[in-house]
Amino acid sequence: MQTDQVPVFILCGGYGTRFKEETIHRPKPMIPIGAQPIVWHIMNKYARHGYRRFVLCLGYKGGMIRSFFGAEPQSTADQTIVYTQAGQEPWQVTLADTGLDAMTGARVAKAAAKHLGQTEHLAVTYGDGLTDADLAKQWDWHLAHKQIGTVLGVNPPSRFGEFQLEGDLVLQFNEKPRFTDRWINGGFFLFKRSFLDYLNEDNSCILERTPLSKLAQDRQLAVYKHEGFWACMDTRRDQEQLNEIWQGDQVPWR
Repeated sequence: MQTDQVPVFILCGGYGTRFKEETIHRPKPMIPIGAQPIVWHIMNKYARHGYRRFVLCLGYKGGMIRSFFGAEPQSTADQTIVYTQAGQEPWQVTLADTGLDAMTGARVAKAAAKHLGQTEHLAVTYGDGLTDADLAKQWDWHLAHKQIGTVLGVNPPSRFGEFQLEGDLVLQFNEKPRFTDRWINGGFFLFKRSFLDYLNEDNSCILERTPLSKLAQDRQLAVYKHEGFWACMDTRRDQEQLNEIWQGDQVPWR
């Protein structure tokens, strides 16, 4: 099975309450990095590693996302379109209405029930994260390790300086150190279809709580460790930093 057969479910329906100065006007995945919304950057990242099928799990202000991809913005029906760009293979983009108030696990469950089909695997990610990880290598790693799920583990530097102390004396000051033994959820997942048994369509189902906790307890969640670039756009400061990177000569996710 190749990555072009694997649908990527992108969580695009939340209210983005931590970034209200922008999300009052648009859904978080439509906040721009350069001239394009961040969801476009995420999809391009996947496409460079062979993925061609995308299911956008819509909710809050979903009409703006529909409009961007050339679909009917006022519709609440699921729509599948072919999205083309010069010099690239076309994408199959399904715009799936998963409701205004559904949590992350419910959105995946609702969209997958209609759009996974007979495919044995699915990818899941958020509409606000970027990385330079090799997503094709993560796919190969997922297949080789045979667990139900694989999550991209990232090791970002601390946002704060760290002291090394001797009593009340600072011996060493490290500005934003990287803690090599600490890994966090990087938000790029691969699952076998059997993971859907851990989800339900009740709006209260949160992907990151009971489903992933139970998967870990069952020893069915593996981590693909990535020490390179990773960023999540939660605030204006995050957006400004990503725009600065995009305008430079070295863009890690490009």
